[in-house]
Amino acid sequence: MSVQAKKHLGQHFLKDENIAKKIATSLIGTNYSKVLEIGPGMGVLTKYLLENKKKETYVVEIDKESVAYLQSFFPLLRNKIYGENFLKMDLNTLFKSEPFAIIGNFPYNISTQIVFKTLENRTIIPEFSGMFQKEVAERIAEKEGSKKYGILSVLTQAFYNVEYLFTVPPNVFNPPPKVDSGVIRLTRKENFSLPVDEKLFFKVVKTSFNHRRKMLRVSLKSMQISDNLKANPFLTKRPEQLSVTQFIELTKLVAEDLAL
Repeated sequence: MSVQAKKHLGQHFLKDENIAKKIATSLIGTNYSKVLEIGPGMGVLTKYLLENKKKETYVVEIDKESVAYLQSFFPLLRNKIYGENFLKMDLNTLFKSEPFAIIGNFPYNISTQIVFKTLENRTIIPEFSGMFQKEVAERIAEKEGSKKYGILSVLTQAFYNVEYLFTVPPNVFNPPPKVDSGVIRLTRKENFSLPVDEKLFFKVVKTSFNHRRKMLRVSLKSMQISDNLKANPFLTKRPEQLSVTQFIELTKLVAEDLAL
């Protein structure tokens, strides 16, 4: 029995056991006892997660064929398989607000949404490790000053420390994707709350990068900032020149300006 990879679900089944083991053991945190794997497919990663007796492994899989396969071959997963869409799950009620880690060989077509859902639920997700399209993994891990640095980089790094772990070639998948993949690990920062209004922070970051080639005084014009703030030398920079800390400072400036 095997599962047919489905293009509309973005499935590329990992077949390299060594890489599967490396991903499974990339979770290093001790402040949680449960792990949720997204998109396990035929369980190449799952079997190594189940070897860790200190962590309880659960999986979420939208593909009914994969769910049937996992139920047949992994008795240890009995009552621990969620046959639903991860993006629609209420993570706060999943383990009664207990902290848990996320791991997976993520479908490329929803990988960015998985990261954003993790950020929304960061109070209960202290660690996250997984495989993305290499370009997306690099974007998440990138620092300021690069063309790859953008919204995803800033918002993720505001709350998590990001490590790019290793690159994975296409030939270890069935079917092979057309691009390389990259594995990253997110470890939640000790202080993961911001000293500014978080909704405003998200808005400032997104508005800034919507016009990434323009100076901030131009890209933030739509937020109705004053001429006074536009004249601030800080706003002569382009968004990719700002670190996460500077984006927090910029949010403070915008908040003060809008309050006038």
